[in-house]
Amino acid sequence: MNDASQPGPEAKRPERLLSLPAVFMRGGTSKGVFFDARDLPAATGWRDRLLLRVMGSPDRYGKQIDGLGGASSSTSKVVLVSPSGRPGHDVDYLFGQVAIDRPFIDWSGNCGNLSAAVGPFAIASGMVAAPASGLATVRIWQANLGQTILAQVPMRAGEVNELGDFELDGVAFPAAQIRLDFLYPASSAGALLPTGQPLQLLQVPGVGAVAATCIQAGNPTVFVEAAALGLQGMELQPQVNTDARLLARAEAVRSAAAVAMGLAQPGDDVSATRPATPKLVAVAPPADYAAADGRLVAAGDIHLLARAFSMGLLHHAVPGSCAIALAAAAAVPGTLVQRLVQGRDAGPLCFGHASGRMAVDADCEWLPSGAWAVTRVSLSRSARRLMVGRVWVPPED
Repeated sequence: MNDASQPGPEAKRPERLLSLPAVFMRGGTSKGVFFDARDLPAATGWRDRLLLRVMGSPDRYGKQIDGLGGASSSTSKVVLVSPSGRPGHDVDYLFGQVAIDRPFIDWSGNCGNLSAAVGPFAIASGMVAAPASGLATVRIWQANLGQTILAQVPMRAGEVNELGDFELDGVAFPAAQIRLDFLYPASSAGALLPTGQPLQLLQVPGVGAVAATCIQAGNPTVFVEAAALGLQGMELQPQVNTDARLLARAEAVRSAAAVAMGLAQPGDDVSATRPATPKLVAVAPPADYAAADGRLVAAGDIHLLARAFSMGLLHHAVPGSCAIALAAAAAVPGTLVQRLVQGRDAGPLCFGHASGRMAVDADCEWLPSGAWAVTRVSLSRSARRLMVGRVWVPPED
């Protein structure tokens, strides 16, 4: 362990900055600071305080100026990776969603986008052996949710190949494609349909009855019709994130879903205790719209519209975990999503989000127990290193 180890009870406050190795990476449409978990304190309280300071949280100005956070839910994230002792896995991966304006890290869910960077980080860090060329399969244990992810990482000349022509809407530049297979993404997070129903009415205080599909795949996620929130499904961030009443309505629906899914108790302040999960996604039938970069997304090129909320705000694209849940919901008869896309041709589901389009695929089976199970969800992302070095952190007061 480096000089950021837990101080003893009689230890004096250090008089210099602490430092530890870190890698700043983009994965999908997110960015985060990656650590070898063995370089961090074992005590979780000290570890979390250290990580908060790395990111510049809490920041009462909401900017994370004195840290590496980017003042958005997509850029205020930390990832801890370590060699796995679990049979059939190469590395363990723990994800933290760092609150910006308060001292809180939500460890309750996964980031599907940053999942794409775990394999490259593990190979570049020497945790996983890889072939000199071709594809390296990295078997990842997602420790937050207890799930397995298989990452196909391209290699060239003995190093991770980060260059390529794979275009990802929401990212300005192309890069190498990384395929992710999420195996049994609801296996240890509870039933795929935690309420036991593919479609139900949520009784939302201050809003009324809202038709919803609650599903646990990727992250716990609730799907509602865009109209239930007062949306068309074509909106971009500036239209939504400046509307306090709309955001409050969306958060009320998300909080009611958390209770319905057994993730919170009636009366709990879900915004405080589980700001990252469950996710909320508003869906609508296909329509022509202009994405955030001005490009036209044609209704004929997508199966539905999706607008995802993350940490209380509309996401600029879509969390990868929401794409996993969307694919799973589309595969299960009777869900709100399946009803929107029924009759579509076989193949990947393509949906329109605020920054463009995304394709995702799922395999689903009916179990002898009389329940649906999603055996695999697949999607493609890209990832690359932005900076490798050391982070410097002021000592605790």
